[in-house]
Amino acid sequence: MALAPLPDINALTSRIIKAAIEVHRNLGPGLFESVYLACLLHEFETTALSYETQKPLPVVYKTVSLECGFRLDVIVQKTVVVEVKSIAQVAPVHRAQLKTYVVLAQCPAGLLINFNVAILKDGITRVLNTKP
Repeated sequence: MALAPLPDINALTSRIIKAAIEVHRNLGPGLFESVYLACLLHEFETTALSYETQKPLPVVYKTVSLECGFRLDVIVQKTVVVEVKSIAQVAPVHRAQLKTYVVLAQCPAGLLINFNVAILKDGITRVLNTKP
């Protein structure tokens, strides 16, 4: 899969973030991750964003594809990996996992969205795939 041009990624991640803001504006922090995910998927449907949820992600080691049990929370428009969290604080390992998921899925970008914050922009991490 060829990586999408950056302007397209910027527009798509902007649409995803707007949907997340709408969810956060209506629910606020403090709920379970599964609630935010369900509501976010509803927003994607109402804004005509196609997505896949709980998509299996194999690990390719050398020439072997291994099913290791990884599943992406959401992949939007077959382009952006979205990981949803509702945790006290995002740790460096969460960012590293997202970066790895983006590379393994051969997507140009990923968003880590932590809904357990007072202001949602403080809970959003964006990563780009820098692997050719």
